[in-house]
Amino acid sequence: FVSVAKNAWGIFVSERKPGWKYMMQLFAVCSAVGFLSSFLLFLGMHFSLAHHPLGPLLISGFIWISLSIALSCFKHLRCFTVLFLLSCGLKNGRNALITAGTGVVVAGNIQNIFHNLQVLANSITCHLEYEQFALIKYYVEAVKWIYEKAKLSTELVTLKHDFTPFYSISDDALKQELNDTKQEIQRVANQITFMLTILPCIGQKVLPIVGIFLASFGTGLFMKKFVGSHSVKFKNTYITKQFITFDEQQKQQQRPCLLPFNGKERKDYMTIPSFCLTRKDKKNMQYFFLPVTIHLCIWLLFAAVDYLFYWLITSVNKHLQEVPDLEIQLRLFQQRNEDFFIGMRKHIAKIDPFKIPLFRHDCILQPKLALSVTWIQLGVIIFFLIIFGLFSGFLTQLKILVLTSFYPDTEMKRIHYLHAKLLKKRAKLQEKNGKNVFTRKVDFWFPILKARVAVRKKERSVANDNMV
Repeated sequence: FVSVAKNAWGIFVSERKPGWKYMMQLFAVCSAVGFLSSFLLFLGMHFSLAHHPLGPLLISGFIWISLSIALSCFKHLRCFTVLFLLSCGLKNGRNALITAGTGVVVAGNIQNIFHNLQVLANSITCHLEYEQFALIKYYVEAVKWIYEKAKLSTELVTLKHDFTPFYSISDDALKQELNDTKQEIQRVANQITFMLTILPCIGQKVLPIVGIFLASFGTGLFMKKFVGSHSVKFKNTYITKQFITFDEQQKQQQRPCLLPFNGKERKDYMTIPSFCLTRKDKKNMQYFFLPVTIHLCIWLLFAAVDYLFYWLITSVNKHLQEVPDLEIQLRLFQQRNEDFFIGMRKHIAKIDPFKIPLFRHDCILQPKLALSVTWIQLGVIIFFLIIFGLFSGFLTQLKILVLTSFYPDTEMKRIHYLHAKLLKKRAKLQEKNGKNVFTRKVDFWFPILKARVAVRKKERSVANDNMV
């Protein structure tokens, strides 16, 4: 399998050659790459155009056939396609996943927060609408109760049997105000619902296209920097196999060589492919995770607000449902004198009590909670963001290796430049270290002592000669 993969990669990166056999092999490899690209595009369009299942399939099939033919004809397009697929796992893929996660939060937590607010507003208006004059009904029943009890009293009490209480309430202004309030709540609810529906929809349709365009632009810019006039300096911190081979050739020819590197050079330059990271790669990884961390904090904030609001409404509803009805006891007192007195008051004794509910249970609506579904989707997105972040340095190495395979001449120019640059650095470092060693000697700072020591040595040698 490894040998087949190497042969396929060699055919894919090579220039076009004559012969039907080579053309069929190249077209087969290009078809496999085109199928992978169209499959990824199909997945993206499937989630964006979920209501049109045949559309993504037809578009992906057309792109597969067109891309396979185009890849067979153009070497630069083959390189661009592979780099584009790798770029989907770097910043472009990160931005796409962050956008998808934000859409999940908008469709889940934010819409749920708004739904719970609407439930709360409807509950308040329901209480105002149905309980505005509920006590009047109980007052009328109390008056009827007094009448019935008084009718059964002694002969001193005389009451007509056509007793019919009635009441009228001037509540037109209140009803109009309640109606206006309900209409205003419904209008605002429709506007917010429209915005929360249309924005994720636009995001699903437009942002993938924008993401593909930005990924294509970034890939083209990456290729241009590698093969451009300043290509020898662009990301030239990776040591490839070609560099090692070149350094060995220099060593065999008795010329200055570099390998193995010293401690400082190993921190700045790294042999690829490798999962180890240089200091620059570690900084790039931190920059990669910075927007991920910021958006994750925002998602957690909205999820916390959603849960706290749900918990608040649920707790209040629970306590309202447990509030007992208000009981009113009525007792009729009669005096056996010449006159009598009829009165109404509250009493502890439960004699024909009137129960008045303080809250209408039909108006206590239950909120919703959307954390489970939302965070299952966000968990998948966060997982891929972590994977992309951890392997961002490795994917960058793969992009460099792909470019070196497609453009070996440019790679040799980069190798000559980097080799000469490192040799020059070492020479300067050795010269600097030599000066530092020289300046650490006492004779450098006290030349008089050095001259005096030389004079004494000369005097001793002359005295020895005289003695001889």
